[in-house]
Amino acid sequence: MKNALSWILVLFLLVSVLNNCLNNSVQKELNQKADFMNHLRKLYSSGDVSTWPKPILDPESVSTFSEIGHLPDVSFPADNQYSVEKELLGKTLFFDPRLSKSNQIACASCHDPELAWCDNRTFSFGHDRQLGSRNAMSIFNVAYAKSLFWDGRAGSLEEQSQMPIQDQKEMGEHMDVAAGKIASIKGYQMLFEKAFGNKTVTKERISKAIATFERNVKSTASKFDQFIDGKSDVYTDDELMGLHLFRTKAQCINCHNSGYFSNNKFENIGTALLGERGEDPGRYLFTKDTNDAGKFRVPGLREVSRTGPYFHNGSMATLDEVIRFYSKGNPEYSQKRSTVYEGILLKSEKSGMVRMLELSDHEVHQLEAFLRTLSANPQRISLPELPK
Repeated sequence: MKNALSWILVLFLLVSVLNNCLNNSVQKELNQKADFMNHLRKLYSSGDVSTWPKPILDPESVSTFSEIGHLPDVSFPADNQYSVEKELLGKTLFFDPRLSKSNQIACASCHDPELAWCDNRTFSFGHDRQLGSRNAMSIFNVAYAKSLFWDGRAGSLEEQSQMPIQDQKEMGEHMDVAAGKIASIKGYQMLFEKAFGNKTVTKERISKAIATFERNVKSTASKFDQFIDGKSDVYTDDELMGLHLFRTKAQCINCHNSGYFSNNKFENIGTALLGERGEDPGRYLFTKDTNDAGKFRVPGLREVSRTGPYFHNGSMATLDEVIRFYSKGNPEYSQKRSTVYEGILLKSEKSGMVRMLELSDHEVHQLEAFLRTLSANPQRISLPELPK
């Protein structure tokens, strides 16, 4: 009996000691995690990017890398300087459906300010209800893009602004005819005179006015901007860890860097679907360089939580899908990597930066939490009164 009681006492003491050790170990781990998070919070919210942890970059992205941060001031080209009057004219034209052949479709039809300056559709409807072939990109922060459209076929906003008007699937109008219609509207005369010094309406002036307006469609300060400026308590631990993952393990920062959160380059992420239904040769269609097959412009990530669906073909509806797509390295099927297009053999060579990341479910959640901090509070804009 005494031996049994002794063994019970020994067992009880042993269990107590092990439990105490386990509790101490767990507490130690929790303290270490808290210390790590506090350290990250201090660094990232210091206002000094030189103190931030070193980003993990692929060799091919080092030469063009620019640290994430605030958006710089917008610059305007020498031959199209900013004026309030020109912006107002551009805004009015942006919302005027009379630039289209049907007089029913405006630039704002696909770039709605209440839908983060896109339309949240996979493909947009255009002239005669035709569907476009690519997802309509948001014009948020478009001033920072060095080339426009998914394939970069426009080198400036002045050039870009004419293309949807003339595209037979979009607005379906000839630019000279569109300019003539605007010139015939008496109410526009004063707007052009204030913007350009006289009442003359030309397609070039229409382009310059719309471009001036678009350059001013800029994100306001987001939660991210507040955090890196020193408001350390605005970020949750998940948002903070998402920021750190973005710059390190997940390596999003290879392509999505600078205050614009884009390297302004063209990358192949394996979504061209060459040889399959829905194939899109990407930048090749513009450059005719076979090395550009399957490449698309890297979009900026500010306001990204509001600008879905994602990718050039609008194939992913949620940020969770997008992050998991990259985490798995997009296992592109071999039969979708080549096609004969107009007699030319095209091969899609996915970027080496798109590879297996093996992010955990919690890390996926943390990355999404961070990405959502790149969106500012929606700003309502007043719609212009269309001239008569």
